[in-house]
Amino acid sequence: MKRRVAREKALQALYQIDVSGAKPAEALEYVLDEEKTDLFLQKLIEGTIENVADIDKEISKHLEHWSIDRLAKVDLNILRIGVYEIMFSEGVPQNVAINEAVEIAKRFGDEKSSKFINGILSKVKGEG
Repeated sequence: MKRRVAREKALQALYQIDVSGAKPAEALEYVLDEEKTDLFLQKLIEGTIENVADIDKEISKHLEHWSIDRLAKVDLNILRIGVYEIMFSEGVPQNVAINEAVEIAKRFGDEKSSKFINGILSKVKGEG
């Protein structure tokens, strides 16, 4: 599975967990849709969930005049994956993590999502 596809599936799984309260294993199984599990995908989901408190704190630090609970769930979960990759994932260059998040935001977010996500993740990277 290509990493972009894995990131998109991670977004779908995290969104499902966030919105419906699905268990991570159920969400992973649902997004795989009979494909074989992918280690990168699994790490993205598990790592993001395990570090969500630190990730959300980092996101909140960079929101201006906005609170994390007001973010669109799609944008929030794209940000969570991006911050996870920047802060916790070895082997993924920070610029790649940001670029991937921006491209996924263009596909799944609204017209302002990609610029917003780029801005937040660039601030997170700046501190790294």
